[in-house]
Amino acid sequence: MAADAPVTIFGPDFPFAYDDWLRHPAGLGTVPDEALGSEVAVIGAGMAGMVAAYELMKLGLKPVVYEAERIGGRLRSEPFAPGEPEIAELGGMRFPISSRAFFHYVDMFGLNAQPFPNPLTPASGSTVIDIGGETLYARTLDDLPEIYREIAHAWDAALERIAGFTELQDAIRTRDTAALKDRWNKLVREWDDRSFYDFLATSDEFGSLSYRHRELFGQVGFGTGGWDSDFANSMLEILRVVVTNCDSDQFLIEGGSEQVPRGLWSHAPENIAHWPAGTSLASLHRGVPRAGVARIRRLGADRIEVTDRWGDAHVYPAVVATCQAWLLSTEIDCDESLFSQDMWMALDRTRYMQSSKTFVMVDRPFWKDVDPDTGRDVMSMTLTDRLTRGTYFFDNGPDRPAVICLTYSWMSDALKVLPHPVERRVELALSALRKIYPNVDIESHIVGRPLTVSWEDEPHFLGAFKGALPGHYRYNTRMYGHFHGQERLPDAERGIFIAGDDVSFMPAWVEGAVQTGLNAVWGVLSHFGGRTSPDNPGPGDVYARLGPIDIGE
Repeated sequence: MAADAPVTIFGPDFPFAYDDWLRHPAGLGTVPDEALGSEVAVIGAGMAGMVAAYELMKLGLKPVVYEAERIGGRLRSEPFAPGEPEIAELGGMRFPISSRAFFHYVDMFGLNAQPFPNPLTPASGSTVIDIGGETLYARTLDDLPEIYREIAHAWDAALERIAGFTELQDAIRTRDTAALKDRWNKLVREWDDRSFYDFLATSDEFGSLSYRHRELFGQVGFGTGGWDSDFANSMLEILRVVVTNCDSDQFLIEGGSEQVPRGLWSHAPENIAHWPAGTSLASLHRGVPRAGVARIRRLGADRIEVTDRWGDAHVYPAVVATCQAWLLSTEIDCDESLFSQDMWMALDRTRYMQSSKTFVMVDRPFWKDVDPDTGRDVMSMTLTDRLTRGTYFFDNGPDRPAVICLTYSWMSDALKVLPHPVERRVELALSALRKIYPNVDIESHIVGRPLTVSWEDEPHFLGAFKGALPGHYRYNTRMYGHFHGQERLPDAERGIFIAGDDVSFMPAWVEGAVQTGLNAVWGVLSHFGGRTSPDNPGPGDVYARLGPIDIGE
């Protein structure tokens, strides 16, 4: 690829071109004739599960999807009124254009994407930063006081000096796997045991500035907003996000992101093995997935029994588990022998971050009204240290109601509202916003019912997404590489594959779910004795050469 090619989520831990693998005319592979039509259980109908099921169906296998709640997982687009287009994106709502495997499916279904109204971007129009009781109005970074430009410069300079940011991105653009692995592996050894805050506090760039600079960076940040809820996370996780442009050039999916997994459920692919034309996952399931899983147990080699919540049990030669890792210890009764003790350690030590959102529908995009006294928008995308943290505005076009995400908060800020019903959450958010916009009567514009979510309170999720702590690289490597090399495992551990963004090295981003779902497809393909085309090798074919570095015990 040329040096001016776009940055994509290509590695950095495993630099495999999933987008190229998906669009290659040879397809993802073939299974032996005797395996065609064989059933494979897929646990979870989120993005990872739907990608795995859809691609396995195209190979001529029969995915049997189990879902405890609804298709979509954490791509949950909740309508304010049934049949109407206004939705609240309770889960994933902003998708970096670097997520090329995810956008492969977005484009396949002809869905439209538009820039997400992040702070200080043209899509937001204007931004208000309210910190420590001081309210600032801006359209670009240059409209803010000098301290914010000092923070931005320190952040960019620290990334460049410590991480070699430009060279890393150049290797991603050109898909130079040797250069990327060489540079990234050095960072893994240096930063696996160190936190994001350690990076800031010990860097020359931030060390020469005041504590106030780090505090503002935590509250406001750059790109998607404040970073302080990630301060305890491994710095490797933050480096992955910024080097692959996950925190910039983000888009929303018009009509809701849930359309993508639902599209995979209902779409009848043209190029499909074994099954007749017109076959879809929906048609193979007579319209609905099976109920949520209550138990998984081993009956013998290539015999894994899956029992749903109503006691209906079926035996499969292979299982793909895409539910969040904790559920394998809490909600699902799993035979301990299905995974090694090292794998159970990794699954159980996975750490999930809390997240809460509250939305309201309003009669019109009134925030675009101009205050005649100031010439400013009456409200703006808002970042604050108050309870709301982030407030976002969504215009659904002329003559349609609009939507406000009153509050999007993480970790301790999300826990502050956990006990409260949606009406109280709205009251608390409006109270906070009233202090920033004392002359705006938001309540008079609210129509319909408010919507909210706390992902840590959802029994089928127990958290929003993984946030790896320092020292978790080994756990992540065990989980991510589980799809590969199963022929070396004991029979009791073979034939079950895990996937999801918490299995990936890119938690909280849907691309991680897509990529690990595709890893599971390769694993199942291999398990059935199938193979990929020599012209289009899959992730397992190159894992020994491109896989994550082994940093030892």
